[in-house]
Amino acid sequence: MDGSRSSDNRMAKPTINLLGTVLSVAGQLAVHITYGSRFSFFIDFPPGKVPEADSVFTSLTLTMGPVDYLFGACCFVPESNIYGFSGRLIFTEDVYDFKSLIYERKVVTLETSFQNLSLILAQREKVKLEFKEYAANLTYDLEVYRHFFDELDGKYMDEPEHIHEVLQQTIINREGPNFMRFFDEKLLELKALAKYHTREENENQGFYFRKQVWGFILCSEILTRTNLKPRGYAGDSEMLNMVYQHGYRGKSTFSKLLHHHTVGIEAAQAVRNRRQLVAEAIRHEVRPAQGPLRVMSVACGSALELVDVFRSREDLEGYHFTLFDQDIQALSEAGRNVERVEERLHGKVKVDYVNASVRTMARPRQPSSELGQFDFIYALGLFDYLTPPVAKAVIEKVYALLNPGGKLVVGNYHVGNPDRCYMEYWMDWVLFYRTEEQFLDIAEDLKPAEKTIEFEGTRCQMFLVVRKPLPEAL
Repeated sequence: MDGSRSSDNRMAKPTINLLGTVLSVAGQLAVHITYGSRFSFFIDFPPGKVPEADSVFTSLTLTMGPVDYLFGACCFVPESNIYGFSGRLIFTEDVYDFKSLIYERKVVTLETSFQNLSLILAQREKVKLEFKEYAANLTYDLEVYRHFFDELDGKYMDEPEHIHEVLQQTIINREGPNFMRFFDEKLLELKALAKYHTREENENQGFYFRKQVWGFILCSEILTRTNLKPRGYAGDSEMLNMVYQHGYRGKSTFSKLLHHHTVGIEAAQAVRNRRQLVAEAIRHEVRPAQGPLRVMSVACGSALELVDVFRSREDLEGYHFTLFDQDIQALSEAGRNVERVEERLHGKVKVDYVNASVRTMARPRQPSSELGQFDFIYALGLFDYLTPPVAKAVIEKVYALLNPGGKLVVGNYHVGNPDRCYMEYWMDWVLFYRTEEQFLDIAEDLKPAEKTIEFEGTRCQMFLVVRKPLPEAL
């Protein structure tokens, strides 16, 4: 299995395995490295060569195929982690975007990021006057609201904590609905302005818009995360956890209201709905006569739906999960959710973890020999990010992993999503939306499979459900 799977509940080492050399005053040392986060690497040293905490290296040379990449000064930070690495390398003289390096073979530094500054400043010339007026009026109105709520917060700031919480919640309950209505009205105005603009015009206006309301975006934890994209994409597992919690987050009343509004939209409710739908679909699937139901989640995120699947100790023997994601941090969160299940049910979950990019599935080679075969496969938040050709290639490779009689469930936001404008302008969350016909088109070569389209309650999201026929049915 090339070290990509584990059957004893521990995270196997990631499949992105790189060799490198670190240089210090003591000489050079060959090391094993993998992607740790956007701005750091996980690192392994030879036996007996692990340095002390905060040890400084003058450079790192990283080998990726035929190319060697040279990076500047860095330090070693020991870190207990479930991947088996000694710790992280953190760079101290420049900021490197390692996500771009690993997945796009591009070296992006601070200097690279600032090279396009003049082009960015010129973007405002492409924005229509009516939209500039809308953005200016909105920022004024939002500033008035924020000042109003901040003044109220200031009046009870010195109260004891328990009184502070009660007073803030009272304000939220009394005045919060008025703010929500105001914000909804402004979103309708925005939707009307953007309706007849081209994709390029909306992209330019969205970029301009976010610069105007940036101070308000930073008031909301979820808006901050979708815009800054600390893991390289808006819909990461931590953002989804905020949606699942559906609460008030932030210190000020204004921050809590803005955050709560975002996690309360229909598109967010669709995320909560799909979690329940897939858990029920898995539980209703007929288990094999021999052994557990083998289930794979592609781009699994935090896999919080496992908490809903496993309800009793009997379920521990009934399912064997494979959790597949390119985001190591998401797999780590999934591991913690698996531990939650194990603590609740006092037993072990059968689970494998695969750290790899789903785009490898679009390559010509067959992945089944590495991943195995499954009775149920699902991908809830993946295909929204895939172009039609890539989506078509991936779904065909995933379908090949199904056992005869197996079921595949793939999610995608529908073109009718009423919150699309909100997501693109405020959240900087741009997806590939599809109609039912376009969704079925990406599975047109899965013959003679049975294919249907289903919706969750808000109808923001649809699901392509594919059943692989049994041999006797062919």
